[in-house]
Amino acid sequence: SLHLLRPVLLPSSAYSSSPDISQLTAFRDSIRRWVAKEITPNINKWEEDGILPRYLYKQAADIGVLAPGFPVEFGGLGNDSKDLRANMIVVEELCRAGSGGLIASLCTLSISLHPVIALARPELAKKVATEVLAGTSVCALGITEPGGGSDVANLTTTARRDGHEYILNGEKTFITSGMQAEYFTLAVRTGGPGASGVSLLLVERDTPGFTRTRLDKMGWLCSDTATLHFDNCRVPASNLLGEENKGFSWVMKNFNGERIFIAGQCVYFSKELIKQASEYAGQRKTFGKRLIEHQAMRHLIVDMVTKASAAEAYLNTVLEKYSRGEDCVADISMLKNVCTECFHFCANAAVQVMGGSGFIRGHMVERLYRETKVLEIGGGSTEIMKDLAAKQLGLFNK
Repeated sequence: SLHLLRPVLLPSSAYSSSPDISQLTAFRDSIRRWVAKEITPNINKWEEDGILPRYLYKQAADIGVLAPGFPVEFGGLGNDSKDLRANMIVVEELCRAGSGGLIASLCTLSISLHPVIALARPELAKKVATEVLAGTSVCALGITEPGGGSDVANLTTTARRDGHEYILNGEKTFITSGMQAEYFTLAVRTGGPGASGVSLLLVERDTPGFTRTRLDKMGWLCSDTATLHFDNCRVPASNLLGEENKGFSWVMKNFNGERIFIAGQCVYFSKELIKQASEYAGQRKTFGKRLIEHQAMRHLIVDMVTKASAAEAYLNTVLEKYSRGEDCVADISMLKNVCTECFHFCANAAVQVMGGSGFIRGHMVERLYRETKVLEIGGGSTEIMKDLAAKQLGLFNK
């Protein structure tokens, strides 16, 4: 069996109020058992259904999957939001089921709920956070529009103030959990052009004039994805998150955590692909010997292990920098690219090792192969990440 790098848990001394290693180990074990019992046997059915069952959110809440990084008073774990150890345990253990759509939908709150807790009026923050962390409601994030994704400063969905309300018009698209969610954290234009006119607004699903259209995708099949349509929707002005025209910096801040989570998924999915490929190569026989006995095949698997080990080492380095509060935007951008490239390579290699077996719908390897591209695009495309890193490194300041 392969002994690929185990995740490196950062020393507990690095955090003043974090769970200790024994607590994290117990946390990991409980999630692993849950994934093996409740998720892995059902993931193919949910992929066919095109949506996760709502009871899964409640189960996830009950065992703490939704809790890391959120305040205790709302049902969270209470750990420092910079301490991502528990979050990464959740990501790694969910990756064992071999479905990016599972993580995308079940963990949508990781990119949508933090601004609500930090910026909403107290009563609203309590109501939304308590429901979402209990698994009884889902909160989605709406940034991308039909005319642009990474170019947040030029979004066109408008929210015009009219007395005690905002009148919302426009569209958001490729929105994860867009069909299931009860709450939507939206980036909207309340001011003039550019970043200085962007605000965050919380919108509820039953708002008159708000409709949704389901989108069918190449991958992430069990994750419901939608285009959101806003036609003169009247939203209470009290649903503004933070100050008007001050939302852009929060969107950018939100991206850092999202990109680290994407990097983690890529590393842990790569490790699952290595397991699948190596087990198959150890059993499948061609020309009188096992695949692993053919030099080309074992060298390919060694390349997979090499890339995954390097990517995981970089991931742990960035996690440690992030936990110390260091400015590591360049590292996060480069990390996302390193890890998505690793995942792409490993998925392609795993299918190559498994041949026709890796091409059959319902197999983890086939599913993950279809899911590599979305992680190269979501959270900021490969090209955007390179340009952002270049600017952060002082190579380009235009």
